[in-house]
Parts: sequence; C-alpha cells; structure tokens
Amino acid sequence: MSMEKLSVPIAIVIAGGLIAGALYYSNIKTPANAVADNTANNAVNSASEMAPVSSSDHILGNPNAELIIVEYSDTECPYCKVFHNTMKRVMNEYGQDGKVAWVYRHFPIEQLHLKARKEAEATECAYDLGGNEKFWEYINALYDLTNSNDSLDPAELPKIAKTVGLDVEAFNACLSSNKNAEKIETSYQGAIKAGARGTPHSIIVSKDGTLTPVDGGAIPYENLKEIIDALLK
Repeated sequence: MSMEKLSVPIAIVIAGGLIAGALYYSNIKTPANAVADNTANNAVNSASEMAPVSSSDHILGNPNAELIIVEYSDTECPYCKVFHNTMKRVMNEYGQDGKVAWVYRHFPIEQLHLKARKEAEATECAYDLGGNEKFWEYINALYDLTNSNDSLDPAELPKIAKTVGLDVEAFNACLSSNKNAEKIETSYQGAIKAGARGTPHSIIVSKDGTLTPVDGGAIPYENLKEIIDALLK
C-alpha cells in the first residue's frame, strides 16, 4: 500500500488520540485549576458568598480599617509563602495607621499538600493556648521555616510552639486531639463558597462593604499596592 493511501487513516488515528487526550485532561479538575477561566463578574459573585469578617477571625491590625484583606491560604503552598511576606510588607506600610487589616483563613489543599491541614490545626492550637497574638507568631514562624510542598517535618510543629513561648505539652495534647479539625474544614468549605480554587486567594473588603477579588494569586507587592491605593482614594 502506498504512503499516500496510509496517510489519511494515520491522520485519523492521530487526530482521534489528540481528541481523546484533550477530553481526558479537560476533565481533570483540581482545586488549583477548577475555575481558572472564571470571568471577573463570576469572581465578584463568588466573593459575595464569602463569610463576613467577624471577631472569630484571625485579624492582624485594626478591625475597623478602611480595607480588610481576607486571605485564604495553605501553609505548604510556595506561592502562599511568597504572598505571606508580601502581606507583612503591606501591613508594615498600611497597617500602622489603621488603613489596612489582614484576615487569615485556612484553605489547605490536600490534593497538593498532605501536611497542610495538620499544620493549619497547629496554628489553631497556638491560638487556643495563646490567643490571636500567638496565632500570628506561630504562623509567621511556620512560613519562615517551611520550604513548602510538604517539606516541613511534623516534628518541627512543637518546636515552633516552644519558640513562640507556648506550653509544648499542652500544644501536643491539642494537636493530637484533632480538636480543631472541624474548624479547618469549615474554613476550607468557606473558601470554596467564596470562589477560591487555588491559593493564595484574597478578597479585599472595603468599609462600605464592597468586595474586590484579588486576581492572580501571589501577586507582587507593587501590584497589590496599586489596588490598595486605588481603593483608598
């Protein structure tokens, strides 16, 4: 049989394979890419489903700030580690005079980071034992220590507790009890309801209640600063 006669059926086979592959990959939906093609309007609509900021949140800065940045985050996400430092810089510039506050909420994506959920529970144990101040000290230390992508040895969790001045025995008892598992799950489900499909996912709440989703995940400080400055005008 000539090559010309073979070319058509071979092309059909190759095309069929490509189509099948496309169908296979188009049906793979992970939290990181499930709504990558959302429009801006869809993002705003999803943000409207976000649970309101309340006294039960972990708030850094003035709760009555002009802007509150609500972040849904995963402690083993490398982009979250970068964005955590970006947010600390934001708070250094805008938090001192009460213009911006930061709310941290948990969104541990276990499909990507198996250790993140237990680490989130650890931060809540820090809160249980030392209040909001120790929560922030603990989570700052955790982000400083981990190299992300499940690289943190679980044995480091009580060591961090000791470093920030917590009772290590009480911390270990809290962590092993799984008492905060439901709290983390509630936060996780809240993130999905608010439109989060990847981390970090942030929504800025203006004093008049306007919600502004921050597109792009771990956007650079300069880009976030532009958004903040525009909203503060």
